[in-house]
Amino acid sequence: MEVSGEPGPTSQTFHDAQTQWSDPAMEDHIYSKGPTITCGVTTAPSSDSLPVAELTLKDDADCLLYTGIPLLEFKTLVSCLQHFAPKSSTLPAEDQILLTLMKLRQNFVIANLAKRFKMSPGQVSKTLKFWIDVIAEHTQDLIPWLPRETIKATLPKAFMDSFPNTTCIIDCTESVLQKAKNLDSRTESYSHYYASNTVKYLVATAPSGIVMYISEAYGGKCSDRFITQNSGFLDHLRAGDEVTGDRGFTIRDLLEERNVGLITPAFTHKKSQLTNEQVTRTRRIANVRIHIERAIRRLKVYKILSQTVPIHFVTKIDKILKICAALVNLRGELISSK
Repeated sequence: MEVSGEPGPTSQTFHDAQTQWSDPAMEDHIYSKGPTITCGVTTAPSSDSLPVAELTLKDDADCLLYTGIPLLEFKTLVSCLQHFAPKSSTLPAEDQILLTLMKLRQNFVIANLAKRFKMSPGQVSKTLKFWIDVIAEHTQDLIPWLPRETIKATLPKAFMDSFPNTTCIIDCTESVLQKAKNLDSRTESYSHYYASNTVKYLVATAPSGIVMYISEAYGGKCSDRFITQNSGFLDHLRAGDEVTGDRGFTIRDLLEERNVGLITPAFTHKKSQLTNEQVTRTRRIANVRIHIERAIRRLKVYKILSQTVPIHFVTKIDKILKICAALVNLRGELISSK
């Protein structure tokens, strides 16, 4: 039977089994439906879009852990160097510099750095080589040979009382080197002291602890005298200067040619014991020489120098030494001048 006219409000529409029924719950409160209102809320940027440096370096403790210098000094270094960044790299200059300093400070393997900075190992190696060259070139002014007047003005009390004319304290230190395949290279770098292949270098600090000089790297078999004589260190000295060194520095004749004094602990030679005056002087020398040891400990905070130096970094080791010494000086005074 057919019903003519418009369907009433109670009429039903019948659907077959293939019809998708609408959900009545979705039809509730239809009076509230209207135009969508978009709130002007700015969402926080994804962590993937932020520089690694911003995510990693939250304070001085983080910065010292990964770079060896405080956060302010790191940001200052970045601001001075960022315009040297290659245009072809998609990594921010800040992250490229951080990657390089992390390699020096913690000696992370290439694969670790690649994962941290979302790069290929090849890109990491290329970035490291580029920035080691750039940083070494533009931080060499951070290793100044201080004028005599500045050295005297910042002389710590321990020197003032016993060795007021001291210009610098010197010592040689070594870093273990990954064993080379070439036998001649192994022989040249073998150190009997470490019973391993090493690179050896001379460090000179002002009495205040500032690193004033660091030599190029020599094979571990080289003597302290040989490095002192051939590294160019002697060219910095002037007549009237005094150098404090260990017993191993048999360089008195080299210094006397330049009218420079040498302060070293006394030798017993064939004597049974030292005199009371020699014992007292030796103790005083040991008391001031501890500052060069502390400076070298700061240098060895950079694990590239305190752990085994990878063989593929041997060609860059001289520049790495310069960078680490410059960064040590960025940390400020080692000891108080009072």
